[in-house]
Formats: sequence, C-alpha cells, structure tokens
Amino acid sequence: MSALQLPPLSLYIHIPWCERKCPYCDFNSHQYEGTVPETEYVAALLRDLDADLALAQGRSLVSIFIGGGTPSLVSTAALKSLLDGVRSRLPLAADCEITLEANPSSAEAEKFAGFVDAGVNRISLGVQSFDDDCLRALGRVHDAEQARRAVGMAQAAGIDSLNIDLMHGLPGQSVAGACADLKQAIDFAPAHLSWYQLTIERNTAFYKRPPVLPVEDALGDIQDAGETLLGQAGFGNYEVSAYAQPGFRCRHNLNYWEFGDYLGIGAGAHGKLSVMDSGTIRRTAKRRQPAEYLAAEDAHSAGQLLAREDLPGDFMLNALRLSDGFSTALYEARTGLSLDTVSDILEQLADRGLLEWSGAVIRPTPLGRRYLDSLVSEFL
Repeated sequence: MSALQLPPLSLYIHIPWCERKCPYCDFNSHQYEGTVPETEYVAALLRDLDADLALAQGRSLVSIFIGGGTPSLVSTAALKSLLDGVRSRLPLAADCEITLEANPSSAEAEKFAGFVDAGVNRISLGVQSFDDDCLRALGRVHDAEQARRAVGMAQAAGIDSLNIDLMHGLPGQSVAGACADLKQAIDFAPAHLSWYQLTIERNTAFYKRPPVLPVEDALGDIQDAGETLLGQAGFGNYEVSAYAQPGFRCRHNLNYWEFGDYLGIGAGAHGKLSVMDSGTIRRTAKRRQPAEYLAAEDAHSAGQLLAREDLPGDFMLNALRLSDGFSTALYEARTGLSLDTVSDILEQLADRGLLEWSGAVIRPTPLGRRYLDSLVSEFL
C-alpha cells in the first residue's frame, strides 16, 4: 500500500440556466424564463464554497471552470462579484487558468471584454457547427454567422486561450460536411479544439425521438479525416476529444483526467477530494434543482467515501482517456494503492494489445483507444 498524496486542487462552478434546452443535452441545465436571479445565485455559490473550504486543506486553486447551462448569460458585474468572492476565500496560483463557457447567441464584444476584466483568461465557445442546417438540427439558438462573429469577438477581447467546441456525426452530415466544419474552426487558429462525436444520451429529446445519424463507416471516415486535418494544423490529440496547440492543453480538464481534486459548487455540481487525515477520497454532490439550491442553507445533497476497491476503476476511467497515459507513480500517489493491485489486469491488457506498458508509463494503444469503454470496464 502506498501513501495517498494531496493532489492539485481545482474549482468547478455550475451556472444551470440556458436560453433553450438543446435536444441532445443531458447536463443539469434549465431553460430560463425572465431574468436569471444572478445576485441571489452568486450569494448561494459563495455560501456553498464557504461550507467546503476545509476540504481545500490549505491548497491554492490551479484552475477554475465556470460551466453550465450558459454561464455567459450572467452579467459581467455578477461574474466579477463571484470571482472576487472566490479570491477572497481561496488563494489562486499565479498562473491559475479561469475558463468560462459561452454560447455565440449570448456573446457581445463588451461582455467578453468585461469577462476578461473580471479575471477570465480562457473561453470555451459552444459553436458545435458552422453549418446552419446542422445547427437547426441540433436545436441551437445561434446561426453560423453568429458563431463566426463570436469567435472573432473573443479573440478581439484578448482571449489567447480560446477553445472552440465542435461536434461531428451530426444528423445528415457527410464526411465532406464534417471536414468543412472543422476547416472553418481551424482557420480561426484557436489554441484548443474540443472535437467530439454526437452521442444520444438518455433523458434527452433526441433519445425519445432519435434523429438519423451517419452510419458507422461514415463516422469512422469522419474521425480519420478530421484527425488528419487537425494534425496537419499542429493540434495534438492529448485526450479522446481534446486537441491543443503546444502549451494550450486545458489544465482544468487535465486535473480531472489525472485524478486530481476539485471542489464543485452550484446546482448539481460534483466534487472529488482527497482527505489526508483519513487517507480516503470523498465525492460530493449538490442539490440539482436551482430553486432548491437557492433556498437551501446546506447545498449538499449527497456525499460518498470511495471504497478502496473502487479506486482503480475511478482512476482508470479518467487516466486512460489521455493519449500519453499515466505513470505508475501517479497511480500510487493519487489512489494510495500499490500498482500491484492492478498489475495482473495491466499485463493481460498489454498481452491483448490494448495497453502499452513501457517502463514506468502505461498508455492505451490505438486499438485500446478505439475500444476505450471496454478497456476501462476491465477495472470496474
């Protein structure tokens, strides 16, 4: 058995409201009507953070991610109040990455500039497609021209670390159409691209009324052609659907995938914390419904101590998403377990060509990445 070591700490903040619930979305998002109660919600978020401060255990925040919903719906004043409140409660690393998710429909140049003034240094823009037909099929409230304008606005506001969120395998989309979408995104020269296949999730409108999606062979052709385009443009594929220019990997998401710690505040937010006094790992969850969250003195809805036998599966669920894999030292430091607990499974998977075990580094092979769900299930 190894000693559990205290990992880096991030903060996730959830803003649950959006202009319209997209038919593919299974996140905890709620279509708002009227005015978003941002003043009350910021106060609730800071109360929530106060209740969790002890779990920080003296650490600075290496990253903050404000997701949703559509966080860019809130005013710049509300966002500044929120981030100022976080800074007054927790120290931020000198190079703390602060990401805000934004949608093109709620993007104005003055808002982006205000977000930057509040401390945001990374924006993740939910474009999804530059094709109007695809956007209509996805139920998006913006059109292609708004998407192009929003990218330019974010760059003009001084956001060097810009991520464009783009889907492929959309209803009626051809290989040529998917590549045309991707080329438009690449032409903007963003620092980061999240390029991922549309999947149909339970509890969504698409699950109840499934659209006609490209067939499996076409999806494979899209993936192959897109990866070629991204590689030629200098984007490195460091995680299943994450592509970055050198030096611009998303530090917040990397902390998830490397089994780091994170506080989660906001309606439906989740957290994962290592507790050094007991050598255990705790997961937290907050009340999902915004009205209940706002009204509650205690935002917690659930908490769970992870059993030691569950830690290998939880670790692999994250770390095997990384193209570079993980070191044996990272596994032992983040779980507090010896590698011996999984060495037999690792050897079997290496023999089957799903894992590459080279010295102290373990990574999925191309075959393993193709069948990642099956690979991870071996540890669950």
